[in-house]
Amino acid sequence: MEILEKAQEMQKKGIDVVHLEVGEPDFELPECVANAVHKAVDDGHTHYTHSLGMPQLRAAICNYYKQQYHVLVEPEQVLVTSGSSPAILLVLMVLLNAGDEILMSDPGYACYDSFVQSAGGVSKKFNIYESDGYQINVSAVQQMINQRTRGVFVNSPMNPTGVLQSPEVLKQLAELPVPVISDEIYHGLTYGCTARSMLEFTDNAFILNGFSKLFAMTGLRLGYVIAPKKYMRALQILHQNLFISACSLSQYAGIAALTQASNDVENRRKIYDARRIYLIERLRGMGFSIEIPPQGAFYVYVNAQHMASDSYKLAFDILEKAHVGVTPGVDFGSNGEGYLRFSYANSIENIEKGMNRLQQYIISKGL
Repeated sequence: MEILEKAQEMQKKGIDVVHLEVGEPDFELPECVANAVHKAVDDGHTHYTHSLGMPQLRAAICNYYKQQYHVLVEPEQVLVTSGSSPAILLVLMVLLNAGDEILMSDPGYACYDSFVQSAGGVSKKFNIYESDGYQINVSAVQQMINQRTRGVFVNSPMNPTGVLQSPEVLKQLAELPVPVISDEIYHGLTYGCTARSMLEFTDNAFILNGFSKLFAMTGLRLGYVIAPKKYMRALQILHQNLFISACSLSQYAGIAALTQASNDVENRRKIYDARRIYLIERLRGMGFSIEIPPQGAFYVYVNAQHMASDSYKLAFDILEKAHVGVTPGVDFGSNGEGYLRFSYANSIENIEKGMNRLQQYIISKGL
C-alpha cells in the first residue's frame, strides 16, 4: 500500500506511473452484474437481509460448488459477508482464544497475520521455497502443531506466487488434526490446470471465497465462508453483532455473477493468460529467475536478488526512477525478501510500457 500511495502522489504531480503492484482486476463489472444492481435498486431491495445472506444467494453458492468441485454444501453452511476479509476475521474469532495459534506460510498473504492478531491469536510461520515449487511441506507443518494450534491457512492459487498446491499436498493437509482454512478467492483464474477445493478432501475446513477477483466486483464487497455446521451458529451470532448483514444490492449482484457471468469470466481469463505469458517472457528476458511459472491468480513472483538484497528499497527505487509500481517480496514475509511481485491485472499495453521502462532501468543500473 505504501508503494501505491507513493505512486498516487507522483501521479498528482503529473508523473505517469504504470501500476503493476495492485492486486485488483482492471475490468469493469460484467454487464449482467451491473444490470442486477440497477434492478435491485429499482425494485426497492435496499434493506437488511438475513444475517447469513439471502437464501437464493446461498443456494447459488452451493450449486456453484457442486458444479465446479462435485461437493455437496448445504445453504446452512454458508455465511455471506461484505468481502472475504470479514469472513476471515469471523472464522478466526470463532477458532481462537487469546494466545492460540494459527499456522501460515512465509511468503503468504500479508493480511492473514493482522487478522490473527485482531482475534487475539498468534501467527506461526512455516517457510515455503521456490526450490520446492512453493509447495507446503506438510510433515514440517505437522511438527509445528501443538495444544494451542487451532488451524492452518492454505491459499491456492496463492498470493503472491500464483502457484497451486498439488492435490497430494491438499490431501495431506486434510489429514492434519486441526481445521484447514482454505482461501479460494483466486479459484477460476487458473491457466492450463484446475484449482481443487479443500472440500474435495475434507469436511473439516473453512472455505473462504468471494466475488472480487473472479468477477471483478472489488467495490461491491461481497464474500462468503463455507463452514462445518457445528460452527455456524457462533459465526452467525458474531456476524449479526458486528456486521448485521452483507449489502443487499451486492447480494443480488452475486446471484447474477454465479448464474449469468460464465462467458465474461472465461473471456477475461483468456486475457489474463495472454498477459501472464507476455509478462513472464519479458521478465525472463531481463534476467529475472522464474523457476515456477504462476498457474493462477494474476501475479508473477520473481527472484530479484541479483539486483538488490532489500526488496523494499528496490521497489521504491524502481517506482521513483522507472515510474513502475511493483510490490516488494518482503511484504509477504521475511522469507520473501529478495523477491518482487508483478501484477498483470492491467492492460497488455500498460504491461508493455512498464516492461520497457523496467528494461531501461536495468540497463541504466548496469545489471
